[in-house]
Amino acid sequence: MAVSRTFSIIKPDATAGNLTGAINKVIEDGGLRIIAQRRIRMTQVQAERFYAMHAERPFFGELVEFMTSGPVVVQVLQGENAVPRYRKIMGATNPAEADEGTIRKLFAKSIGENSAHGSDSDENAAIEIAQFFSEGDIVG
Repeated sequence: MAVSRTFSIIKPDATAGNLTGAINKVIEDGGLRIIAQRRIRMTQVQAERFYAMHAERPFFGELVEFMTSGPVVVQVLQGENAVPRYRKIMGATNPAEADEGTIRKLFAKSIGENSAHGSDSDENAAIEIAQFFSEGDIVG
């Protein structure tokens, strides 16, 4: 198996609930290392750029508003098959459908306030990481 990286965001609902440490524990217990992490307040420009693929969808404005409503924690995670591994650790987008022990089952409030974002492909992980981190920020 190949060691790779993925990108994660601990979303405003989770940071407001002081859940960063608990979510980090689930990530690490799932076999991924946090090799870069920063707490930020995402700007509207950053959120619009990050979610540009959803710009034509009806929920875009609400998504941008939510992601800029409070602090988020952006992260680079590393491990074997990091993208699919982290998606499994996060659980289904709808917390009611998420497996027991996943981030979303444990912490999410709703489909919209689902505590975490994770890249959906290695290619998108590289793009998303580069939006928030330089190589010098990433220390494995």
